[in-house]
Amino acid sequence: MTQHIASKQVENAKPAQTPWQALVDQLAAEGVRVLFGMPGGAKHLYDALYDQPAIRPVLVRHETSGAFMAHAYARVSGELGVCFGCPGPGVANLVPGVLEAWSACMPVLALGVRAPTRTFGMGAFQEADQLRIFRPITKWAFTVERPERVGWAVRRAISLATTGQPGPVYLELPADVALTPVVHPSVARADRTVRPAPDPARVEQAIHLLAAARRPLLVCGGGVILGRAHQAVRRFAETFGIPVQTTASGRGCFPEDHPLFAGLIGLYRTEYAQEIYEQADLLIAVGTRFEEFQSGNWHYFPAGARLVQIDIAAEELGRNWIPDLAIHGDAALTLEALTAAGLAHGLQPNPARVAELAAGHAEAVARAAQDAYDPQVPVRGKRVAWMISRVFDRNCILVNENGAQDLWAYYWPYTIIGEENAVVPPAEQTAMGFGVCGAIGAKLARPEATVVCTTGDGAFQMGLHELPTAVQERAPVVWVVFNDGALGWPRWTQQTALGGRVIATEFHARFDFVTVARAAGCWAQRVETPEELGPALEAAKRANADGVPAVVDVAVDSQEHHPNFVAFHSVR
Repeated sequence: MTQHIASKQVENAKPAQTPWQALVDQLAAEGVRVLFGMPGGAKHLYDALYDQPAIRPVLVRHETSGAFMAHAYARVSGELGVCFGCPGPGVANLVPGVLEAWSACMPVLALGVRAPTRTFGMGAFQEADQLRIFRPITKWAFTVERPERVGWAVRRAISLATTGQPGPVYLELPADVALTPVVHPSVARADRTVRPAPDPARVEQAIHLLAAARRPLLVCGGGVILGRAHQAVRRFAETFGIPVQTTASGRGCFPEDHPLFAGLIGLYRTEYAQEIYEQADLLIAVGTRFEEFQSGNWHYFPAGARLVQIDIAAEELGRNWIPDLAIHGDAALTLEALTAAGLAHGLQPNPARVAELAAGHAEAVARAAQDAYDPQVPVRGKRVAWMISRVFDRNCILVNENGAQDLWAYYWPYTIIGEENAVVPPAEQTAMGFGVCGAIGAKLARPEATVVCTTGDGAFQMGLHELPTAVQERAPVVWVVFNDGALGWPRWTQQTALGGRVIATEFHARFDFVTVARAAGCWAQRVETPEELGPALEAAKRANADGVPAVVDVAVDSQEHHPNFVAFHSVR
């Protein structure tokens, strides 16, 4: 029976270790290779990391940045992201990043230190009830009260973070418990391969709905990325000739230069995407909750369409729109089952429909290219997005912020993503600075890839302190700043809702981003005309190839927005 117990004592004597040493060794055994954070007490986590060369400690300039980097690392690598905070304010600084990971269902392990058990409750230095802070925004928050239980706690945390609907977890050690040497029980690795299969009867019902549909549409959310269902999506779409649209977080699950790709949904849709979506008579939605931005304030649903919703978390089924058919299952397993069942029923693609989709795709790409080639000054945001997609190759990872002007990078086909899992967006929280910092985590996850972060000047200022981190960690990325001198989205809402009034949303005193970036050791250039844009992006790409992070600061038109940006805000 002992082999079935998660934590078991081995017969051979083991050397005593502190819980931090045991924790670090177990993380290494679990495949963790990078930890983002800032050290505190000399004998705590970082002392243990010194003796474990398998894990690279990345020194961030702010704990929130470390949580953002862990999130992006997890998104790109498909592995656990790990971050750390010191007691009290250090742990509290993790909250925005953990909250973003909670919203994105991202497997992140946040580690913290708590005030010692012998003084807890007495007003000890940096004492705080950290568990109460994290419980609402994690799948699990736990204090290791006994030193020999750290192995069990780590395994449990990783299991919860990476199985079912993934998400962040928080694990803390009291300072005195963490330094108590004991002989630790041997602990099995966390099992991350548990995946629920769909109900065969519901798969059959879905095939009957698909057979009856004339214009079906596959909508893929972030759950497809988390479930690594890329190949299953492609096989299902190609086998039956079904167009694919994604949410912002589902982007990267299907090549966007494929003739069956039809853009994004909700706030991020373009004209062709809207046409395909509104004509659909069946939505097959995989791994999306249809949140506010994805659903157009819950108003964008095709008239008369049926809905099949597939999700690994049963509690997400029917959260917003009530499906005609709900399927609880892993994204890849369910799509594979649907493909097999459809073939068994003799379903075939409609050649005329496939040709229509290919022509519509090609026309949309050509129209966006023509629209983006706008010679006006200030530079149009759509031209910046379009040029990024053409200067950087299919191996490029696009990391997003979520501001009014850099939102152009979300609008396909102004940007076109070719690589699988090559987009790192913020989740519904859209914490400013996420992408600026997260780009470093993405680069450390895939050092061979080019990483480009698109950001507004407001968000860039929230992550500017991490430029030296990219230099120090030899993580060359390109930040393209859509600089309109303001908090563009709030300013736009003020202008439209308050009769043109603007209140505390414009930067009258500004950073010289080029000077700041160069002082941090980055290559940097200011762009003020369309003609300067392409050469500057090419130069930034060359700087990255030489191992140097780069900043391209582009003065953009603050008043131009995609038509659907305006339309989205009118739907309430």
